[in-house]
Amino acid sequence: MAHQIFDMLLVATPHFCFGYPFVMAWYWMAGGLLFYFFREFGAPPQESPPAVADLPPISIIVPCYNEAANAEETLTRAAAVDYPDFEIIAVNDGSRDNTAEILDDLAARIPNLRVVHLAKNQGKANAMNMGALLARNEILVCIDGDALLDPQALRWAAWYFLRHDVGAITGNPRIRNRTSILGRLQVGEFSSIIGLIKRSQSTYGRIFTVSGVICAFRKCALADAGWWSPRTITDDIDVTWRVQLAGWRVIYAPNVMVWILMPETLRGLWKQRLRWAEGGVQMMVDFFWPMLLGRAPSMLPIYGNFLISVAWSYLVMISLLAGIAWSLGVSSAGFIRGFELVPQWWGLTLAITYLAQALVSHLIERRYERGGLGTMFWIIWYPLAFWLISVLTTVVAVPRALLRPRAEHTTWVSPDRGVR
Repeated sequence: MAHQIFDMLLVATPHFCFGYPFVMAWYWMAGGLLFYFFREFGAPPQESPPAVADLPPISIIVPCYNEAANAEETLTRAAAVDYPDFEIIAVNDGSRDNTAEILDDLAARIPNLRVVHLAKNQGKANAMNMGALLARNEILVCIDGDALLDPQALRWAAWYFLRHDVGAITGNPRIRNRTSILGRLQVGEFSSIIGLIKRSQSTYGRIFTVSGVICAFRKCALADAGWWSPRTITDDIDVTWRVQLAGWRVIYAPNVMVWILMPETLRGLWKQRLRWAEGGVQMMVDFFWPMLLGRAPSMLPIYGNFLISVAWSYLVMISLLAGIAWSLGVSSAGFIRGFELVPQWWGLTLAITYLAQALVSHLIERRYERGGLGTMFWIIWYPLAFWLISVLTTVVAVPRALLRPRAEHTTWVSPDRGVR
């Protein structure tokens, strides 16, 4: 009996390897279209957010570590947003360049900017906690030190927080460096994959993670969740789960836009995605018992999907290695029956699916991304790169996350931010 089950699993493996991304693509497209037609279609244009009778005061928190090249552009852009009552808190997390001097000079020129200097680098989560505790206002909008806020971002954020059960929103980051192939591929990723994933998760009820580069919270929701944890690899994933476990909703807010810099070297992209993958595995471990004990049944689908994605990554890697070995003449490597390095009808099916995904994303994203047709070529091809990166980073991230000792504070380094 056990032999028959094992034999069935070997036969099913190649179908699962190609079937999982196929199913998920249609799942994301369905959720994205539902979100678009029920929440975005017919909405006011980006530059004309809905009127809110009593706009709440907002605090913008900007953690900075070695941001000498970006701080002035980021903070002057934040200070110029169209909103009647807001403050900016820049937290210098022990920068080793001249970020401190630049921030002090900006504080002298920008009336509503406050600067906090920490003696040493204790991590982004600690810097965010310091900014949140010093903030005067209940709504906190959090951006990275290289992010450029859309002029209407705060007005849209205030509108989304009219729902009293919303504890956090995840905004809509847009790529601003596109001079290289990697940059253009990531434009396609944020349009055709990440945007659809956020929309579908918001439609189906739960968000896996806010975008750390642009998100917003109610201070009381953060307090209920225990604030940002300084011990996590990816504080944004961790805080998203704890806010939802505390009973608050987290929703996708595509109109809360920010323009960001992304890696444009393979090394920089690898380090970024490996950190994201490690953070996901750490979440899987940290929230295992709450999921098992049924503390948050509404989170089980998204947790289960992550477990399936990890299993899928390892099966794809095993299948690829077996296929390569078999093609080199290692006869015993053909134990995964039906696997082909170059898929035939499955390959064509996935290609058509990715084309459909690109067209759906263009329909949705044309509101936010002008010239989307110009990136269509990259949008069509990026899913293949996305899944390959997911496989490699997940396979490496699982043992790293499981074996990594937990530190009191996870410090941070300046990432690769590409070519302007």
